[in-house]
Amino acid sequence: MHLSALVIAISTLLSDGADTVLVCPPAYLQVMRPWLDYRTAQGHRIAILPNQPSAQQIRVEIRRCAQAGTLRHIVLVGDHEPLATIDPQIQARCVPTHLAPARVNVRWRSTPELATDNWYADLDDDGVPDVTIGRFPADSPQDLSIMLGKTLAYELMPTPGRWCQRINCIAGVGGLGPLIDPLVELATKKYLTSGIPPEYDLSMTYANWRSPFCPSPAQFHAATVRRFNEGCLFWVYIGHGYPYQLDRVRVPGSTHHILSTADMGQLDNRQGIPIAIFLACYTGAFDLPYDCLAEQMLRAPGGPVAVLAGSRVTMPYAMAVFGNGLMTEYFQQRRATLGEVILHAKRQTMDEDPHPADRRLLDLFARTMNPNPQSLRAERLEHLQLFNLLGDPLLRLKHPQDIELDVTTRAVAGTQLEIRGRSPLAGRCRVELVARRDQLRGEPPVRQRFDNSATGQSAFNATYAQANDRCWSQRDVTVSGGEFLTALQIPPEARGDCHVCVFLEDGTGQSFALAARDIYIAPAKLATLPATASLQDGDPAADGPAHAAERLR
Repeated sequence: MHLSALVIAISTLLSDGADTVLVCPPAYLQVMRPWLDYRTAQGHRIAILPNQPSAQQIRVEIRRCAQAGTLRHIVLVGDHEPLATIDPQIQARCVPTHLAPARVNVRWRSTPELATDNWYADLDDDGVPDVTIGRFPADSPQDLSIMLGKTLAYELMPTPGRWCQRINCIAGVGGLGPLIDPLVELATKKYLTSGIPPEYDLSMTYANWRSPFCPSPAQFHAATVRRFNEGCLFWVYIGHGYPYQLDRVRVPGSTHHILSTADMGQLDNRQGIPIAIFLACYTGAFDLPYDCLAEQMLRAPGGPVAVLAGSRVTMPYAMAVFGNGLMTEYFQQRRATLGEVILHAKRQTMDEDPHPADRRLLDLFARTMNPNPQSLRAERLEHLQLFNLLGDPLLRLKHPQDIELDVTTRAVAGTQLEIRGRSPLAGRCRVELVARRDQLRGEPPVRQRFDNSATGQSAFNATYAQANDRCWSQRDVTVSGGEFLTALQIPPEARGDCHVCVFLEDGTGQSFALAARDIYIAPAKLATLPATASLQDGDPAADGPAHAAERLR
C-alpha cells in the first residue's frame, strides 16, 4: 500500500473524536503536512478521508465521523472539475462538489443547478450547515503550496501596520432600475455605516461617475488593485459579477475595466493579506471547466488568503441578509475562525425572528417587493448553498483588544480636545478625530455631465481622495500600557457628528487594540458649552492636556 493511502486508512480508523475532517487526494498529503502539523499542534484532531469514489460516499464518511459528536470543521483539498467524471487522472486530484437544484434564482436566468459545498456540512438535511467548511481548490501541488503558504503566514508571521484596521469596499452600480437603485444605494450606505464599528477605517470605491467616491473611471481598475495591494482586513466587492470578471464602470460613451482573471499578476499584497468577499453573482463558480475569478485570486501568490463568493446568480435581499450576518459574527460576536463567522452568519440568515434592527429593515424592504414570506425564506436558504468559502475554515482571525476611552460627547471647533484612555498594550498609538462615515468633510462637486478631459479625470481622483479622507485631526503618541492622556487640536472647520478613534499596535506587530467614541463638534460661534472641570492638584496631567501629550510622545 502506498504511504499516503496508508495514512488515510489509519486516520479513518482513528476518526472517532476528530473535530476536523480533511478530505484530501493522496497525491496532496505530503504538501498538506505543514498544515497538518500546525493544526494538530493547536489541538485539532484531524481525520483524513480519501477523495473518492463519489460525493455521496464522501458525505457518508463525513457523517460517520460526526457520530461521535465532536466534529466541527471540514476541509476539502482539490478542485471540482466536470471532466473528472470521465478522466481518472483528473478525478485523482479532485474533490467533487454537490450540484443542488436551483429554485429561486432560476427566475433571474441562473442555471438549473448550483455548486455547493454546504451540502457536506449539513448533517441533518435541513439545508443549514452544522459545521464549518472550506475548500482549497488546487489543481496541482504547486497551487496548494501557494494557498497553504499564505494561510500559515497569515497566522504565524506578524505584519506590522494599520492594515488590520482597514476595510476596503469596491462597489458596482446596481442597474436594477431608477426606482430601486437609489434605495439599494441608501440601504448599502446605512448598512456599512451601522454594521462596521466606527473604529475601523472604511474606504469606498464606487463605480458611479456621479459619486464623489468614484476615482477616474479610466483608472478605476488601478484604484481597485491599489486598494487590494495596500493591505486590509477585508477587501469587499458589492455589485454584478461574472465567472471571470467583475462588472464594468459605465460612463457616457464608454465602459471601463474593474477586475478580471487577467489581472492576477498585478495582485502584490505585502502589507497584510486580505480576506476577499464577493457579494456578487458567479465570481465563485468553482465547478466550471475553467477556474473562476475567486479561484485564481486564491491561487495568485500576491492574492487573498481566502475568498468567500457566490457560485451562481445572487439576489439583493438574501445577499444583504447574509452580509449583515457576516458583520455581526465578526465585529460583535468576534468568532475565532473564518469558518465560524460564515457558519453562524448562514445560520443567522435563516432566523425567522431576527433581532438586529438592520435585519428587520431588510425584511421589511423585501416584503414590499415580494409579500410572500415563504418565497423570501426560500431565497435565503438558497443563498446558504450559493456562497462557498475557498480557503481554510480554521483560519484564525485577527481581533483587536479593547481600549477604554474617556472623551466628552460634545466639543467646540477651534479648541483642544482632551482624551484619556487605558490601554492593555504598550506601543505606538494613533489618535484621530474623524467625520462619521455618512458625512463628508467638504462639499463634493455636483456632476451634471461627464468630463472626459485630462483635467476632468484628475478632478475625479482628487474628489475621490477627499471623500475617503474623514480625518479632521490626528497625532501619534507612545503609550507604555495602562493609563494615558493626550489632546487633539480641533480645526476651526470641523463640524457635525464625528468619532474619536484610537489605534494602538504593540512593538511586535502581533497584537493591536482599537476604540472609538462618538462626539459632536459644534461651530465656535454657536457653542454654549459648560466649562471643562479643572484637573486636581497632583494629577500628572495638571499642567494641561497639550503639555501632557508632549510628554507622551
